[in-house]
Amino acid sequence: MLTVNELEDLLIDLSFKEDIGDGDHTTLCCIPDDAMGKSQLLIKEDGVLAGVEVAKKVFNRFDPTMVVEVLINDGAAVKKGDVAMIVTGKVRSLLQTERLMLNIMQRMSGIATMTNKYVKKLEGTGTHVLDTRKTTPGMRMLEKQAVKIGGGMNHRIGLFDMILLKDNHVDFAGGIANAINRCHDYLNEKGLDLKIEIEVRNMDELKQVLDRGGINRIMLDNFTVEETKKAVEVIAGRYETESSGGITFDTIRDYAECGVDFVSVGALTHSVKGLDMSFKAC
Repeated sequence: MLTVNELEDLLIDLSFKEDIGDGDHTTLCCIPDDAMGKSQLLIKEDGVLAGVEVAKKVFNRFDPTMVVEVLINDGAAVKKGDVAMIVTGKVRSLLQTERLMLNIMQRMSGIATMTNKYVKKLEGTGTHVLDTRKTTPGMRMLEKQAVKIGGGMNHRIGLFDMILLKDNHVDFAGGIANAINRCHDYLNEKGLDLKIEIEVRNMDELKQVLDRGGINRIMLDNFTVEETKKAVEVIAGRYETESSGGITFDTIRDYAECGVDFVSVGALTHSVKGLDMSFKAC
């Protein structure tokens, strides 16, 4: 299995191939090879900064001679007009790395900013904000990093690091008990130690899960606030609880106040707006 660093390297390499192709002909035609310069990352919108460490990797992977002076680190609150970093090096390198760096930092900062708003909304409840697998193909590791930078928690990275028995798994397996039984048989056979979460759609399915047991977390999918409160009372702390499905910024605290341990929010990554910033010569 590839490491996080290896996945990041693959993404950066692919992104440069996608953007530069057989050459940045605009830059090559008008900028001498030996021209040196300096650019600054200018923040144009208030938010939470994320992607600084990845940006440093982008610059270094393209041209190790580039010098990055970081003025504001990942996780810091930024406001319009702040300068987050200054980069010195060949002008050609500054121009050819600009867009990839901005694409990554704008998206990661947008996710961190959005996540931080949700986290603050839940202050005092003890409920944690989770991300989902609704991520941009190829950018999952970066987007999940951004969620953590914003104060949230990662649910699972992919299909390999946790068992999540969703409605389709249950239906195809022939019911909740069958799905859980097969899950345990598989984990024993493979010698795997993975947490097990199961999704329930109603109180009847919740009862079936509680009767069978053998899981770590129960996901209450598309439950109303009233149903969630009742379900948490029935579970009575025997398993971790997670609310999911159709939860918005306006309703998330209502769910948290029902006593669930986690609330998962796909919107943190699937429809977030990037934080506005630019990379300008200075």
